[in-house]
Formats: sequence, C-alpha cells, structure tokens
Amino acid sequence: MLLSPDATGLGDAAVAINNGELIAFPTDTYFALGANGLDSSAVENVFLTKGRNPGAPVPLLISQITMADKLISEFPDLLQRLAENFWPGALTIVLQAANIVPAVVTAGTGTVGLRIPNHDIARNLIDLAGTPLTGTSCNLTGRDPIKEAAVVEQVFGDQITGCIDAPCGDSTAPSTVVSYEYNKINVLRLGAISLESIRNTVGDIVVT
Repeated sequence: MLLSPDATGLGDAAVAINNGELIAFPTDTYFALGANGLDSSAVENVFLTKGRNPGAPVPLLISQITMADKLISEFPDLLQRLAENFWPGALTIVLQAANIVPAVVTAGTGTVGLRIPNHDIARNLIDLAGTPLTGTSCNLTGRDPIKEAAVVEQVFGDQITGCIDAPCGDSTAPSTVVSYEYNKINVLRLGAISLESIRNTVGDIVVT
C-alpha cells in the first residue's frame, strides 16, 4: 500500500512501525526497509522479508545526534566531530552499542552503525515513530536497491504494511563507514564521503 508523504501518511507509518510492522521509506540514497530498530522480532522480519540470512549487522537511522545517546555506551570526540560535520549525510559511524540495542542488530559484534539520513521525510518518520529505524536497503537480497515507490510496491506487495510514496535523494553512492580504535579513525567502507574530507575534519589519523 502506497502511503502519502503528508502528516496523515507519515502518522500511519509511524503507528505501523510501533506495532512491529515494516514500512519502506525514501532516504537520500535508496528506499530503506524500516522497522523499529529496538524490536528484535521486527528486525528479524526485515531479514525474512529481504530473503537475507541473519548474522550481519543492521545499521540504524536516527533523526538527530542526541538520539544516539541511549543507543551507545560512548561517543569518542573525534567521531562526534565527524558526526557534527557530516550528519545529516552519507556517513555511518560504528560505535559501541548500549544494552538496549538488540543482538539481532549488532550481530554479536557489540557495535552498532548509526547515520542521520539527509532526507526530510526519513527524519520526520523517525521523529514520529520515536525510535531508530533499520536502514538496510529495501530490496531482495542479491537484487539492486530501489529508488521508486511503485517498484517497492511491485516487489514486496503485502509483505510490508506500506511504502511512503515520495522520491529518494539523488545520491547513488553508499555511505562511508567509519569506526574508532587506538586513537585512529578506521574507514571500513569508502563511499560518498572521501578520505580527504575526513582528514580535513580530524587530521591525518585515518586508517583504510
């Protein structure tokens, strides 16, 4: 079911998420398959719906930097500096997860990847739901990610409660993924944000 991107449609989507259901929503890159990131059963349903075996970490999308506080045990200064410079945007920051984050999200790593998407509708939905949302792409495993609501509807149908009918952003590059260890920034995946941009923010302490 296609949902309008107005207050009514987003409100209905937020209610569905809080009921443990799945909602596809646009981000700055592609459609994401959104579930309550703190609901283990809902996250497990994301894996089932995508046809993906559990065991890989699931990134969580948040709407504002303060939302990270309850999800992580610490936020090193250098990573905070990157967040302040690149959020909202295509930077996923991997941090030590707090106990509230389900094991199905961390995949037993003890860490969680967080990102604030540069997309108003995505952030509004997260705010309305009052919970971080899973940020995995809305596609069947092994298939290309999806940028059109009509294609999401065609592929997933009644496997999900609804899809917000609004365009994604123009970006096609994945987010850059970073972590922090031994006073170094580790680039785990290079994407839309360049090494040069990271070094310009935190200095020459970046390891690839």
